[in-house]
Amino acid sequence: MSPFILMLTAGAGIALLLFLVLKYKFQPFVALMLVSILVALVAGVKPADLVATIEGGMGKTLGHIAIIIALGAMIGRIIELSGGAEALAKTLIERFGNRRTPLALTIAGFIIGVPVFFEVGVIILMPLAYGVARRARKPLLVFALPMCAALLTVHAFLPPHPGAVAAASQLGADLGRVLMFGLPITALLCYVGYRVAGRMTRRFYPMTDDIRAEVYGPHVTNEDLLAWTNGNAKDPQQAAVAVSHMGLEESTSAIVAKLPPAPAPGFGLIVSLILLPIVLILLGTLATSLLPAESTLRGVMTVLGAPLVALLIDTLLCAWLLGSRRGWSRSQVSDVIGSALPGVAMVILIAGAGGVFGKVLVDTGIGAVVSDLLRTTGLPVLALGFLLTMLLRAVQGSTTVALVTTAGIISPLIATLDLTPNHMALLCLAMGGGGLAMSHINDAGYWIFTKLAGLNVADGLRTWTVITTLLGTLGFCITLLIWPFV
Repeated sequence: MSPFILMLTAGAGIALLLFLVLKYKFQPFVALMLVSILVALVAGVKPADLVATIEGGMGKTLGHIAIIIALGAMIGRIIELSGGAEALAKTLIERFGNRRTPLALTIAGFIIGVPVFFEVGVIILMPLAYGVARRARKPLLVFALPMCAALLTVHAFLPPHPGAVAAASQLGADLGRVLMFGLPITALLCYVGYRVAGRMTRRFYPMTDDIRAEVYGPHVTNEDLLAWTNGNAKDPQQAAVAVSHMGLEESTSAIVAKLPPAPAPGFGLIVSLILLPIVLILLGTLATSLLPAESTLRGVMTVLGAPLVALLIDTLLCAWLLGSRRGWSRSQVSDVIGSALPGVAMVILIAGAGGVFGKVLVDTGIGAVVSDLLRTTGLPVLALGFLLTMLLRAVQGSTTVALVTTAGIISPLIATLDLTPNHMALLCLAMGGGGLAMSHINDAGYWIFTKLAGLNVADGLRTWTVITTLLGTLGFCITLLIWPFV
């Protein structure tokens, strides 16, 4: 089949994928599988080989990422339901004081965002932002914007979040190196987000009546919020904050109701449990690079630093320290861990379907043609990864889908470039910048933030979309600056 026909097939396949997701609201997993099958058949895969191609792409991808995503979700679930995330955020708020509460919540978003998915992190932390805004007599956006931006930044850039893990798997990047470069880059972006949000929120943004009443009570008006922004507020009447609509789903509520009452976990314990798998993975990566091959210590650290082993160890420690040791029965620990899986099952399948799409592109020869075409653009591979991911993110909304689709498109090009492991890690992070940018009205995260922050659509675009795009672009620029030196 001619290169032109193969390119046309690839373009039609991507267009069909976007059409199904946007126009007919197909579930991304179903759309990816359907498009993969159609592209494979049109591009010349024999019907007898079709199943082998699909199973090969799915198996290769899920064999690497399913365990990591599932274990990461389990850790996040235990920390969430034990009250650890809320305790961590409250401790930071107390230690930083009233003047630096937005920074405290930003740091909480960064730390909690490592094991906890974006949506769950917002649900956990937003009630704290509500309470702080009410006590401080300041607009909610002052606290919510930098905090939620930090949560989404970590979600887009770092393992064990599904988009980052899937992209690294398809491109063959080492997760330890992704963390080694990604942690300082993400921390810097979160701080920049805090500073940018501070300037953004000097302007007054009206809140919707229902959220304003829930945060500040029925007697506080948008005029009062404007006065608070300008620094000449009068004391508002206090009212209870009703956040029932933000509560956990029924299954989670049922699990929480059955758990025995216990004091909140300590700040140090939660931070240690979050950092443990990260430290093990980094030590495993360093041991592989610095110690001789016959070293016993290298062998031990290679095993302990394997992402699935590090996360498994942390899951067991979380189950014991946050569960069993605090009075949870074995069945309750099992229920909490099991409750993490339904929420990530579809994410895992979407990542697997992205692997199928990538396998089809390679097996049909489309990947080689796309690789040649991308090479003729003259753009650096970092720019290609960032721009393709940002384009797909802007068009269809999902960070995970944008990352796995981009990885499938550019993986044949990567195979011809002989990039170093450090460059592969930076490429994954550049793509993460594209996955963070352009969060707007077709992104579920945009609606979660704007609805819970009480913003209208226009103000959401002026704040949330601008700050996510700025941070995503800055993340790409940082990887571009580091590229020549690694």
